[in-house]
Amino acid sequence: MLRTLLRFSRPHTIIATSVQVFTLFLIVVGSLQALPAALGSIGLALITCLALNLYVVGLNQLTDVSIDRINKPHLPLAAGDFSPQEGQRITFVAGALGLVLAWIAGPYLFLTVGLIMAIGTIYSVPPLRLKRFPIPAALSIALARGLIANLGLALHYNQVFGGEIPVVTLSLLGLFFFGFALVIAIYKDLPDREGDQLHQIETFTTRLGTRQVLNSGRVILSVCYAIPMLLALIWLPGAAPLFLLLSHAVLSAIFWWGSLRVDLGNNQSITRFYMLIWAIFYAEFIVLSIYELIRVNS
Repeated sequence: MLRTLLRFSRPHTIIATSVQVFTLFLIVVGSLQALPAALGSIGLALITCLALNLYVVGLNQLTDVSIDRINKPHLPLAAGDFSPQEGQRITFVAGALGLVLAWIAGPYLFLTVGLIMAIGTIYSVPPLRLKRFPIPAALSIALARGLIANLGLALHYNQVFGGEIPVVTLSLLGLFFFGFALVIAIYKDLPDREGDQLHQIETFTTRLGTRQVLNSGRVILSVCYAIPMLLALIWLPGAAPLFLLLSHAVLSAIFWWGSLRVDLGNNQSITRFYMLIWAIFYAEFIVLSIYELIRVNS
C-alpha cells in the first residue's frame, strides 16, 4: 500500500518539493545556525507542500487514466492498483490537509497553496483543462512550480523568522526557475506522444516533434544558465560569485551532456534524460542556497 501510494505521489516531484522547502529556508534566513530551532516551522511547511503536491499529481492522474494506460501504465490508477474511488479519497484528503495546515502556518503559505491548487485544478479538470493547450499548460507549470512556490515560501519564511529578504538572490531564483520549469513542462511530454495524439491532447511534442522540442529546451535552459554566469563574472572577484560561476558551468555541462546522449526514438532513453533534468532542478536549489550562505558569511 505504501509503495503504491509513493508511486501515486510521483517521487521525483516529492524530492523537488522537499528540496525546495528546505533550501528556501536557507536562502531566506542565510544561516545554518538557525536550523535546529526552525525545524518545527520547516516541518509544517514541508508537510503542507507535500500534501499540495499529492493533490496536484493525484488530480492529474484521476483525469488522465485512459491516457496513462498508454503513456504511463505503471501508475497506480492506470495499472489498477488503486481504484478511482481510492484515488479520489487520497487526492481530496491531501488537498484539504494542505489547506488546513497552510491556514495554520500563516497567510503567505495559505495564499501560495490556494493559488497552486487552483492552477493545478484548472490544468487537469474540464472545462478548462489547460493541459490540452501547449502554451497555457507550460505557463501554468512554470508559474506554479517556478515562481509562485518560490516567492510564497520565501515570504512565508520571512514572516516567520524576520530579517531582510535577499532580493537579488530571490529574483535570480525566480527568473531561473520560471525558465527551468518551462523546460520541464515541454520536456515532460516527450515520451507521451502516442497517448496524447490518440486522445487529442495537443502538446509541443505533438505539434512540433521531439527534435524541435529538445532544441527549444536547450535554448531556454542555456539562457537560464547564462544569466547567473554573466552576473557572477560582473560580481567577481569574491568567493560567492566564483562559486556561482563554476557551479552553473558544471550544471550546464551536465545538461548538455545529457541532451546530446538522449535517443529520441527510445522512450526509456527519453525518460532517463527527463529524470536527469529533475536531478539538475534539485541541484540548482542546493547551489543557490550554498551561494547565499557564502555571500552572507563572506
